[in-house]
Amino acid sequence: MTITPPALSVFETLESEVRSYCRGWPAVFDRAQGSRLTDEDGHTYLDFFAGAGSLNYGHNNPVLKRALIDYIERDGITHGLDMATTAKRSFLETFQNVVLRPRDLPYKVMFPGPTGTNAVEAALKLARKVKGRESVVSFTNAFHGMSLGSLAVTGNAFKRAGAGIPLVHGTPMPFDNYLDGQVPDFLWFERLLEDQGSGLNQPAAVIVETVQGEGGINVARPEWLRSLADLCHRRDMLLIVDDIQMGCGRTGAFFSFEEAGITPDIVTLSKSISGYGLPMSLCLFRPELDVWGPGEHNGTFRGNNPAFVTAAAALDAYWADGQMEKQTLARGEQIEQALLAICAEHAPLGARFRGRGLVWGLEFTDTSRAAAVCARAFELGLLVETSGPQSEVVKLLPALTVTPEELDEGLRTLARGVRETA
Repeated sequence: MTITPPALSVFETLESEVRSYCRGWPAVFDRAQGSRLTDEDGHTYLDFFAGAGSLNYGHNNPVLKRALIDYIERDGITHGLDMATTAKRSFLETFQNVVLRPRDLPYKVMFPGPTGTNAVEAALKLARKVKGRESVVSFTNAFHGMSLGSLAVTGNAFKRAGAGIPLVHGTPMPFDNYLDGQVPDFLWFERLLEDQGSGLNQPAAVIVETVQGEGGINVARPEWLRSLADLCHRRDMLLIVDDIQMGCGRTGAFFSFEEAGITPDIVTLSKSISGYGLPMSLCLFRPELDVWGPGEHNGTFRGNNPAFVTAAAALDAYWADGQMEKQTLARGEQIEQALLAICAEHAPLGARFRGRGLVWGLEFTDTSRAAAVCARAFELGLLVETSGPQSEVVKLLPALTVTPEELDEGLRTLARGVRETA
């Protein structure tokens, strides 16, 4: 397939230079269904990006679309602030019965605002309020959002520089295998906590991603996460798991931390919690941490009732019987085998891969290679993006509902893209 870049005049002349994804995918998209998008010229693309993980159930999922249309047609509440509505009640009851109770998770549910960074800001604010301390520990190559509090616990230098002011009260520590296994886990962290001369104020909390999506698909080992949870417990720090991109089944289980057998104090969810790409986020926390006063943290758009409707429908359709987790793990094995073959074919280029479930990264020694592969993949009709501090990793993030045939097609296209940019 040969793609002719469209005339993007209004985007180039009116829209801000801050736009990014459209630069790598120069097409004007018009329709989408499942794992495929179609541009206004009729070209079809297989989507291995899934709205940066916000479309785990594909574009315009028919089950969720039907629930949404029915709700709109009966004039259901659209904007509800934090008022009680039938849509919110249905979501909360479904979330409790399908997600929380089967996993014996005690969490209270907070609706902090429409995006992931809103959930992170609420989590950080709550942790500081509960502990009466300011410092929060994060990890190298972390990404937690673009607002100031979230940026303070984000590792990427380019994104941090955009703040324009000092980012304070955050301290980075080495993520799992950051030092190539040459230093025992948490040796540096423990030493700083013990030493009264270290300069590290006693942290209120530690925030972590179990898989660093934007940071380069860096996968934390279950034993590393368990050790971190133990360290937080021993040192009186709250453990916050940012599950915004890796939650809602991306790694297999509904929560990405389930494999490690830990129960974080606070969990942030967004992206695919609405199921339909509608803005929605949650901040979950242990009941004893619910020290908020009424209105102490709020937001105009935290009551997105259409998102409650599609979220409840997604949980009922995909998480009531346990099959989604099995399917995701099976699809993950399919990707792993394909990446093994690609890396074997391109061993001289230093190709290597890593991932879990349906999030995978393909990295090359030449850090410019990933962008070239993504560009060629687009020309061949496949949407993939880069991640990592130098955009050195090709990131695979297909919908959880992708079929084996679609997965095979996309992986063959990826292999061709790697081959043709060698």
